[in-house]
Amino acid sequence: MNFEGELREEAVSQHAERLQLLEAGSIPSNRLSELALPQRVRVVGDWLCEADLVFVFARRGLGKTWFSLALACAIASKKHIGPWPVHVNLPVLYVDGEMPYETIQQRTAGLGASDALAVLNHEALFHKTGAVLNLTDTAWQNAVTRHCLNNGFKVLVLDNLSCLFSGVKENDADAWEAVLPWLLELRRHRIAVVIVAHSGRDGKNMRGTSRREDAAFSVIRLDDPQETGEPRNGARFLMRFTKDRNSSAEQAVREWLFQTQPDGGVEISTKQADGIEIVFQWVQDGLTSCSEIAEEMGISKGTVSRMAKKLVGVGRLKANGRHYALP
Repeated sequence: MNFEGELREEAVSQHAERLQLLEAGSIPSNRLSELALPQRVRVVGDWLCEADLVFVFARRGLGKTWFSLALACAIASKKHIGPWPVHVNLPVLYVDGEMPYETIQQRTAGLGASDALAVLNHEALFHKTGAVLNLTDTAWQNAVTRHCLNNGFKVLVLDNLSCLFSGVKENDADAWEAVLPWLLELRRHRIAVVIVAHSGRDGKNMRGTSRREDAAFSVIRLDDPQETGEPRNGARFLMRFTKDRNSSAEQAVREWLFQTQPDGGVEISTKQADGIEIVFQWVQDGLTSCSEIAEEMGISKGTVSRMAKKLVGVGRLKANGRHYALP
């Protein structure tokens, strides 16, 4: 048989094999329950489950790493984080592509180091092996997958997108195709992935193509509470979910405060954000009318008007009737 004949025979064989797989995998809708696939385990609150893809984004220096590292520590040690219980203790791999080694070490120690949390820091990796991690490369993607499977890691935190995925054009939706198949493979292995990213210039959306969010179960945005400064040894931010597929009720906007104590421990406190601050954030996000804001917040227009009046009084908003804008 000549070469072209061998290729045709191989193509026919592949076609038959794929058809057989489709026949085996196609299930009548009234028999789907018979497959008895294991349900996804809830991990944190009701918003993070195994196999989820989550994005956490904010401007530079606002507290993305503080939150994502605290989340990793809480999952690894089965502790509460903020208002949410951690339902199950799972091994976590935290891949850090930006922070100095001593900073990630100090923060991990302060938040609660654990054998169940492994840290792959870019400086430590280069110091020990001379290697530079680039998760755009399929060889590195496969290596990380195998590392997770070999060590039982069920949660993978990637901090951050810009540093760890070199060569991906952030605004090019097609360029994300170099990464998405790998993330979906991790989902099939029931590994939850949390990706830390930067916000765009407007601060309201993640930098780069919105196509990244299509496969995500949750997208979390951290905002700056305008009336307070950033703590010197910690972080302060407002957290809101801009996408949430899992929660049974809408997650409240919350203010978070991370403070490093004299002994090196980190104290975390959270509270539901002040309504005035939420009104300001909605105007910042582009809602201009009192009725729109009231509908989003689930409160009366009169309540919104009173809070907006206070913001106008201190110069944070300007008003035109019941429409508001930034000064």
